[in-house]
Amino acid sequence: MTASADLLRRTVKSYEKDIIKFSRDLIAIPGFSGTEGNVCKRIAQEMRKVGFDKVWFDKMGNVIGRIGKGKTKIMIDSHVDTVHVGDRSQWKWDPFKGKFENGKIYGRGACDQKTSVASMVYAGKAIQQLGLGGDYTLWVVGSVMEEDCDGLCLLHVIEKEKMVPDYVVITEPTHLGVYRGHRGRMEIKVTVKGRSCHASAPERGDNPITKMAEIIKDIDKLNRRGLKYDKFLGIGTVAVTCIEAKTPSFNAVADECTIYLDRRMTKGETPQSSVKEIQALPSVKKAKGKVEILNYDAVAWTGLKVGQQKYFPTWVLDEKHPLVRAGVKAGTIALGKKPRVDRWTFSTNGVATAGRHNIPTIGFGPQHEIYAHQTNEVVPVDALIKATIFYAAIPQIILAETKRR
Repeated sequence: MTASADLLRRTVKSYEKDIIKFSRDLIAIPGFSGTEGNVCKRIAQEMRKVGFDKVWFDKMGNVIGRIGKGKTKIMIDSHVDTVHVGDRSQWKWDPFKGKFENGKIYGRGACDQKTSVASMVYAGKAIQQLGLGGDYTLWVVGSVMEEDCDGLCLLHVIEKEKMVPDYVVITEPTHLGVYRGHRGRMEIKVTVKGRSCHASAPERGDNPITKMAEIIKDIDKLNRRGLKYDKFLGIGTVAVTCIEAKTPSFNAVADECTIYLDRRMTKGETPQSSVKEIQALPSVKKAKGKVEILNYDAVAWTGLKVGQQKYFPTWVLDEKHPLVRAGVKAGTIALGKKPRVDRWTFSTNGVATAGRHNIPTIGFGPQHEIYAHQTNEVVPVDALIKATIFYAAIPQIILAETKRR
């Protein structure tokens, strides 16, 4: 690095008030999937303020800031949308206030993951201020619609905008660890047909809900007896997440029943094998159930129509890869000790970069994933400072490590 680690830490620490204010501003702006426009505009404003070379929105509405024009393309990504707040009565504070108290920031997006944006953006300021550039181009991306369809945003950046990075850092929660992969996932629906009749004489019909109950039992057994296992990623899982029925009335037997499944795939599992496992269940065969992978279709805040099949590939980066080594070195600078190397339980935009395009990808995020999607979302400001140091340090370290290959 062209600046000492101590100087980098002191410089980033001097941004603390700005990082807190920016994080709170972002939390105060609601931005659910497809409605993130005002959040993205606020991010663009801050990127311009701290001195990014260029700031723009792509056609899907992802906000992108560029630093440098070097040969190696490095992308640091944070999705800017959040899940909804759910039952407001369960919140101890206003989810959109961006409460700051005792060194912590609270609110929807404090964990997952608006505050990562503040760390990314102020890392850009540190790079410019301390001369931490080099023969690289840094793209800092605030991506949209990840909560509804992880990876779709970066697929758009790569495939439609033709911005193909050489290395990617995802800023999803890792509790300041370096993460190098996660299980894939897919969303499946199972539909069973029946024959409606008056509920006063159910024997005249063919109740699809009753048949679906047996299918649900079989799926639970399938999950409990164990699917494929990988030492690093863990075990594959399947869970019933929703059930619905079509019925003429509440005093009539339904004529159709559908369940939705969340299928987490470990190494060695595929969409085809996962679908066949469900199709092979005795209850599904008996009920002649239809098993299919869901599709996602939506409209971005820019008005662009987007969509894809809801399959998100498993991915793992080898622990000896230069990008992992770079992450460990940057983490050591940020934390003052060697960081933990692990994997996510949930899914990230890495399904696009690493899963579909085989682009080396790691993760480092300031938040703890146990608070994601919960009503007590929180992040310590100290963790945001450490993440900012990491993001500022890693581009030069990537260059150094990749030269050693």
